[in-house]
Amino acid sequence: MSASLMALALVGCNPNKDPAKSGAQAASVPGNQTLSGTLASASSLSDFNAIVRNAGLDQVLNGVGPYTVLAPTNSAFGTGEGQALAADDMRGPAAALVRAQVVPGVLTRADILAAIDASRSKRVQIRNMADGLLTLTRDGSNIIVITESDTRARLVEAETLASNGAIQPVDGVLVAMPTAAPAAAAGG
Repeated sequence: MSASLMALALVGCNPNKDPAKSGAQAASVPGNQTLSGTLASASSLSDFNAIVRNAGLDQVLNGVGPYTVLAPTNSAFGTGEGQALAADDMRGPAAALVRAQVVPGVLTRADILAAIDASRSKRVQIRNMADGLLTLTRDGSNIIVITESDTRARLVEAETLASNGAIQPVDGVLVAMPTAAPAAAAGG
């Protein structure tokens, strides 16, 4: 594990962290809802929430955690893509997408920025739940997430801390979107 990844993981997983001491804003105080409940109440994340539910991973996001969800906003999906992944025959691709968007630990923007700024390379890396390597860097005041295949997403909107993790809305999907349902692709 690289030093910058370890530093980010350690900062992000500190359950005793005082938001006032970390430079996080008052809005970054953990809420009473779980990640699943918080996703369900966020209208700008409704497509991703439907995908999480279809994948059967809403129960995981109701669990202990902690996790950070890099949740694509509705506008991150192409026309109809989010709804397509909420279909019953798309459970596998839906689960793959959700795993690519979730990382272990609670990562606030203040934590991420502090880790990036402390890194010589101005980049930090962390593994998602799909075992993919994500690189976090900044472009001015924006935090950018880069996958191993160079797919990029920017953290947008306000972060939300849930009782079991954090939701960081992003303007992109970190995996390639499937082009057809598995049955249709197989000709049946």
